[in-house]
Amino acid sequence: MATVTAPGQSLDDLKTTIRKAGLRSTAPRLAVLKKLLVAVTPVSHGELVDQLADEGMDRTTVYRNLVDLTDVGLVQRTDLGDHVWRFELKRDKGDDARHPHFTCSECGQVACLPEVTLKVKEGKGVPRSLLKQKVEIQLRGKCDDCC
Repeated sequence: MATVTAPGQSLDDLKTTIRKAGLRSTAPRLAVLKKLLVAVTPVSHGELVDQLADEGMDRTTVYRNLVDLTDVGLVQRTDLGDHVWRFELKRDKGDDARHPHFTCSECGQVACLPEVTLKVKEGKGVPRSLLKQKVEIQLRGKCDDCC
């Protein structure tokens, strides 16, 4: 699987990454990928539509390209508990594990948190199947600006 690694990648590198993933390298795909490349937190479809409006891209075009990039494994889609899909690049080949996020319950700001390891111990009420699976961590609370 091809991966996107750094914001400084050239346009030719991005085209190659898209092609290696099995997609045609189109202007809309490149535009979506470039926006995700510089994003520091997961971005919603609506936020990307707003960012790409000046380039003449409509909601449907942005969404289809997000789905295509997700389907080939370049992008991951996450619901942070507010029923809004957010998208971010998978930066490494082994980036299948989701990293934790913090969402402010007041302003909705999203922040990526450092990687952590969580081990679920056996105990009353803990499903056995959970002990063998990866756990996705999503934290909610007030951010520093809203406290």
